[in-house]
Amino acid sequence: MTLKLANVTFDCADPLGQARFWSEALGLPIKDDANEYFAALDGGPTGPTWLFLQVPEGKTAKNRMHIDLESDDMAGEVQRLVGLGARRVAEKNEYGMTWTVLDDPEGNEFCVSGPHPAG
Repeated sequence: MTLKLANVTFDCADPLGQARFWSEALGLPIKDDANEYFAALDGGPTGPTWLFLQVPEGKTAKNRMHIDLESDDMAGEVQRLVGLGARRVAEKNEYGMTWTVLDDPEGNEFCVSGPHPAG
């Protein structure tokens, strides 16, 4: 048996708003069947689909799992994401890595780092 990552799924209040943010952040198109209850980004032939599902309850605690993004221009990407609606939460420098913790428009944490060392 083999597992494949099919979806990265976000529970949210505004699926279209979240899809727009992450579409701009990742450069992925929003699928045509988006509506007020459900939206998805097309991850292409090798990437997962990014799903945004409307739920009645809001976020109440820190994410136990989050997205880590890597960039050759960490500072530039963080600034771009803040311009799209992300909120800078913290700057970290631990374990030989530097990264910025951000919240998306609905408060889901994610991180942006510089290039990861080969290994």
